[in-house]
Amino acid sequence: MIDSPFPDISEIISFFGEAGQRLSEIDAIEGSAGNMSVFLGWQIDPRRQFPVEEIIQLPYDAPALINSTLLVSGSGRRLREIIIDPAANLGALRIHADGKFGSLYTSPRRLFTRLTSELNSHLAVHNDQVSITKTNFHAIIHAQPPYLTFLSHIPRYRDEKYLNTHLLRWQPELIVNLPEGVGIVPFAVPSSQDLMTETLSSLCEHRIIIWSKHGVVARSDMSIKKAADRIEYAETAARYEYMNLVCGEPADGLSANEVLSICKAFDIQQKIF
Repeated sequence: MIDSPFPDISEIISFFGEAGQRLSEIDAIEGSAGNMSVFLGWQIDPRRQFPVEEIIQLPYDAPALINSTLLVSGSGRRLREIIIDPAANLGALRIHADGKFGSLYTSPRRLFTRLTSELNSHLAVHNDQVSITKTNFHAIIHAQPPYLTFLSHIPRYRDEKYLNTHLLRWQPELIVNLPEGVGIVPFAVPSSQDLMTETLSSLCEHRIIIWSKHGVVARSDMSIKKAADRIEYAETAARYEYMNLVCGEPADGLSANEVLSICKAFDIQQKIF
């Protein structure tokens, strides 16, 4: 939730660019992989940055988002290039009163034919979180950080309890920043109904999840950069875990009691350890 005075669209757009740049720096978005969106629950006029309008049918009915605006990355665009020319890589989607159609505002410099192919999952998660929490802001990022994605190819790391007890043992900051841990979703075809359904369920309980053998999705009701931070924290943990595997697992990380002492000191509510 964001309090007034609300940031204007230019400020939100700049955060898109900064998040995309950081994800590129940690190798989480090779090529045109990855996508981002934010829900803005206050009145904005996107036409100065995005003057071209067209009507599109939404891939997912979004009644909780009516009369609001989403900023969304274009399909096939490189997230690292958003910071160079945001208007060419983003679109502003105003949801109509029926929740089934929207006005898509884009720039004459637009470099994509449609919004992200994962728009159904983005809309479903935004709609669910807004309907449950009544937040006026919500950000989602899908990225493909290599260490987290690699671990999801190993069967035992697709068990959520095993995954989290092994990831969150490497730094004290991890349990503080990821108290719900990392969710895990079974492999499903990208953009499919199955992937959307599993994503919706897991993101009700977590703020970052792994799409098995594919990548991750993170969300935040504070900032798109906060969602990127969650990916970076989880990817750092996965890199420690990978290094330990490569070295023959000589390190044991923080013990459960040590993690619990951190939770007690910082009043962290968690159910992992």
